[in-house]
Amino acid sequence: MTKMQIFKDIFYLFFPKVCLSCKLQLTHNEITICTLCRHDFPETCYTNVEKNLLEKKFYGRIPLEEATSLFFFHKKGKIQTLIHELKYKGHQELGTFFGDWLGNEMMESERFKTVDYIIPVSLHPLKLKKRGYNQLTKFGQAISSHTNIPFIENELIKTEVTKNQSIKGRIERWNKNNELFKVKDTSFFKDKHILLIDDITTTGATLEMCAQEILKSENCKISIAVIAFRE
Repeated sequence: MTKMQIFKDIFYLFFPKVCLSCKLQLTHNEITICTLCRHDFPETCYTNVEKNLLEKKFYGRIPLEEATSLFFFHKKGKIQTLIHELKYKGHQELGTFFGDWLGNEMMESERFKTVDYIIPVSLHPLKLKKRGYNQLTKFGQAISSHTNIPFIENELIKTEVTKNQSIKGRIERWNKNNELFKVKDTSFFKDKHILLIDDITTTGATLEMCAQEILKSENCKISIAVIAFRE
């Protein structure tokens, strides 16, 4: 056993790593989330499923190539709690954890092989400065590391600061915020297949607005991937 390993063992004895879901101590082979919690998550298995419920949510709204979500979103469920930890508590390792999971799924699927870029839903610069990070950055980077699809930030920008609008209807949000997002240079997405990523989709309004802006580029295609999806 090396001196470094001895030091790590002593450190973890006094400062043990815990599962961010159940708060119990992780074993040496576990990272971020324990095995029991991982098997308890409500997986969708959509990555290999055509015409899944997430894709159907966007029928008649945007032309969509493919869509997937890791999990179903349940109010007050474990996934909602973890995404809250990711977004507001600084636990960016959760973004990596979810991205590794989805990246592995995508590597085994034939449905996302033509994607050129991974693009996150953007934060307004003021909100980014206040929070210190975009919760989708580590998620997108981890997917990229498995798929070798470039993760590109700052080509899709948010133009206005908005409050949490999750309780508002999709139509009301669309009417008020139709130009919340802009593409810096539409030629950047010309002839490209874009994987647009977000943490949660409920009404789908945010992803719809982002996709509509990106689709202003010539011969551009859109696919979607999210951490959690509410039916």
